[in-house]
Amino acid sequence: MALPDVSVLLVEDDPVFRKLVAEFLLSRGANITEACDGLDGIDKFRQGDFDVVLADLSMPNLGGLDMLKEMSKIRPGTPSIVISGNNVMADVVEALRIGANDYLVKPVFDLLAIEQAIHQCMKQQIPAPLATDLDRLSHQELEANLAQLVQDPFAGGQIQSQLFPAESVQLLGSVKFAYSLFKTQEVSSYYIDSALVGSRHAMMYMAHFNPEDSRSAFASVLLRSFINQKLKAFRSGTSDMVTEPYNLLCYLNERLVKSGLDLTVDMIYLVLDIEHRRVAVAQAGQGLRCYVRNVEGLMPLAMHEALQLGILGWGKPSYQFRNLETAESMCIISHDTNLKPQLLKDQFVGLVEDPLATPGGFIQLSLNR
Repeated sequence: MALPDVSVLLVEDDPVFRKLVAEFLLSRGANITEACDGLDGIDKFRQGDFDVVLADLSMPNLGGLDMLKEMSKIRPGTPSIVISGNNVMADVVEALRIGANDYLVKPVFDLLAIEQAIHQCMKQQIPAPLATDLDRLSHQELEANLAQLVQDPFAGGQIQSQLFPAESVQLLGSVKFAYSLFKTQEVSSYYIDSALVGSRHAMMYMAHFNPEDSRSAFASVLLRSFINQKLKAFRSGTSDMVTEPYNLLCYLNERLVKSGLDLTVDMIYLVLDIEHRRVAVAQAGQGLRCYVRNVEGLMPLAMHEALQLGILGWGKPSYQFRNLETAESMCIISHDTNLKPQLLKDQFVGLVEDPLATPGGFIQLSLNR
């Protein structure tokens, strides 16, 4: 396996590591253009036509995230791989969300991992009928970074905490996401997220991992990585699954079973069609509840029983549509009745570690128009 005539833009501020990687890739047959920081990277990117961009995230003058965002405006669709330290996992997740194809974790002891990542990027440019599975989680994620989270609860808790958003996020001028989530130890057995999907949709979800142990940190990154793959596929025009809750939960179950993590997941995933005020909701397991909130309070959404994700021979999720009326919001709550008054008082505090609290929380997606 080599890289004959593959054109790589290598953006790295560490001259020693940059030279090491450049010489290795040259020995594998690639054509290398080097840049010393984000601004230099953009200049070189404008001047050339590259098969892949390999970039550090932490750089002076212009960081890797801002550089990739600018590059996506200049030439959308150019594959990219980011290189990061373990302490900036939140930046890695954001890079994947804005379109990066893969990531590597410093220190990179085996340079063949870089070559493998480039090959994976190149495969993802093959038309769908000829491509291998575009949605599989990368070898680097499984082997080089995430496995350690299972063994180190403190490190797992630190990385997992970086994945949670601020307690209140304005996704669009009229769409707002807010939450409160309480954990009693380093790693939370609950995970939440939200995102805009194009200009027409917003999604949010809540997951509860069983058993409630350090594997939840691994599972959080794993789950978000799987969903990020579908977000990227939507933005590249190759799949609408991220806007299809029923199909997405079926996909996640298959992935979790194959992960070998040996845990199950209660999960509610919903998508809001902003223009038509239409919500699609899918649910797996019974550990979470979905509600419609209006001026009268909270009205539970009737959902049929469904098995948790991560079970071999799993059936199908519970599924429902609903149109949002004016001043209505969608909410997901863990099974703790004491949380409802806090939600109704809009007590959104984000992620809180409290050894005396009951693990769990609530999230809300509002459409203010």
